[in-house]
Amino acid sequence: MRAMVLTEPNVIEQRDIPEPTTDQGEALVRVTSSGICGTDLKILSGGIPAPKPIVMGHEMVGELLNDATDAKKGQRVLVDPVYHCGTCHACLHNQQHICTRGGLIGRDINGGFADLVAVPPANCYVVPDEIADHEVPLIQVLTTCMHGHRMANIFPGDVVVVLGLGVTGQLHVQLAKARGATVIGITRSQWKLDLAKSLGADYTYAPSDDIKDKILEVSKGDGADLVIESAGKVLTLGQAFDMVRTGGAIMPFGIYTETKAELPFYQFYFKEIQILNARASKGQDFVASMDLVKRGMVKLDPMISDREPLENLSGALDMLTSEAEGRMKIIMDH
Repeated sequence: MRAMVLTEPNVIEQRDIPEPTTDQGEALVRVTSSGICGTDLKILSGGIPAPKPIVMGHEMVGELLNDATDAKKGQRVLVDPVYHCGTCHACLHNQQHICTRGGLIGRDINGGFADLVAVPPANCYVVPDEIADHEVPLIQVLTTCMHGHRMANIFPGDVVVVLGLGVTGQLHVQLAKARGATVIGITRSQWKLDLAKSLGADYTYAPSDDIKDKILEVSKGDGADLVIESAGKVLTLGQAFDMVRTGGAIMPFGIYTETKAELPFYQFYFKEIQILNARASKGQDFVASMDLVKRGMVKLDPMISDREPLENLSGALDMLTSEAEGRMKIIMDH
């Protein structure tokens, strides 16, 4: 089968590789659309370790070629890329998403940048007909944001700040708005600020020396109830401590590859700040996320800036690193 293979850091080759087997009871999916995300870029560069050669890709939708746990042959399914053992301490405590013996499809085993992918049968979720195929890979990203929001006690009228308005930032804006929060989006790019505004942000600001004052004004002098750092930068994470109210919460949502960092730990103590660390997602997040998209409460298409054929994966990865104006989510058509 056709597959786009990462052979060494920053090198993608199109290869003909054997089709995956299903002799261990795996579900076999013919991939129709897949998405590129920041994790792929970090795997590509070596920032996130992965065995090589490896087929990347963990955001994928396709046709199920055999029966799965809750899906039938021929149905369109979204794949949960996190696999687990079922017997470790985390799995036994309903934390399968952080299984100590599991991993991520597309990082630890071959993923979706190929014609076919083999996945655990319980990881297939039937996609409603109302959702366009090219939008479905983005739902996997939405599930991770949903998992984070389940940790946060956000109520109507609360103030939520989203730092960084890439794909996850725009999704956090929409989820916070759906929960009735007053949402402040912050980023340097005007076009991203405009997009966040169109997706429901109440206030949008570029970073500035008086950004703390603006947040205090919106929050009537208290600070934000929740600050979501979705830029993945330790510097920005440090700034969140100034923005959050006493007794509030910070969600570090980016993937930080730094091994050392300076953060204002005294503020962390003195303001009694909660840190909400969310990784991956659970099955309930897939069901809820598809329902939100089906009902139009979260919009995905405005974030999709490009669609490319699978054969141009290497070029698409280069496109995403260029940070050209208007470029956000790239979907690979299979």
